[in-house]
Amino acid sequence: MPATRYLYVTRHAEAAADESALTEAGRRQAALLGERLAGVGLTAVRHGPSARAEETARIVCERVGGVSAEAAEEAGDYPPYLPRREELPAESADATVERLAGLSAEERAAGPALARAAEARFTGPAEGDEARHELVVTHAFLAAWLVRDALDAPAWRWMGLNHANTGLTVIRYPPGRPAALTLFNDLGHLPEELRRPGYPPELRA
Repeated sequence: MPATRYLYVTRHAEAAADESALTEAGRRQAALLGERLAGVGLTAVRHGPSARAEETARIVCERVGGVSAEAAEEAGDYPPYLPRREELPAESADATVERLAGLSAEERAAGPALARAAEARFTGPAEGDEARHELVVTHAFLAAWLVRDALDAPAWRWMGLNHANTGLTVIRYPPGRPAALTLFNDLGHLPEELRRPGYPPELRA
C-alpha cells in the first residue's frame, strides 16, 4: 500500500558569479532553510550535480541532522520542455522561442529526458506504509516544472513560474488522489535582506 509523499522543492541558495560556491548571503539562506526544515522529519535530501546545489544541500543537512545529501542528476539545471511556437500565447511566442533558441544542442536534447526521469524519481505516492518527507535542492527550471506537473498545467507553462533562492515549495502526493500544491516559493524563513539576492524586483510581492 503506497503512502503519502511530501516533496519539498527549493532552488539553491545565492551563488558567486562563477557559480563555484555560495556567497556569504547564500550560506545564510541555506542555514535558515535548514532550520526551518529541522522539525519536518526529512527522510531524504537530494541535490543536483552543481556546486551551488550541493553546498546548499550540505548546509541544510547540517541544520536538519539525521539525513545525508545525495547527488541526483535528475535534479540538475536544464530546460525540462521546449515548446513549439503554436503552443505559446501569441503575444509572447516570438520572444520565448528566440530565448530558448540560445540553449545549446546538448541542453535541448538532454533536458526533456531528465525531466521525465525527475518525475519518475521524485513525484507520486511513496512506497511503504509511512509518509515520506523528501527535499530536492535544484534550480529554477526544474522547480517550475514540478509545480506545473502537480497542477497538470500545459507543458509550456513551466515558464513564468519563478523561484527565489531557497524559496520553499511543498507538493503533497496522497495515494489515490491528485497532487496538491500546499506551498509555493515561500520565503518566510528569510529576513528581508536575504529575499532580494537572485530575485528580480518586479517579481517581489
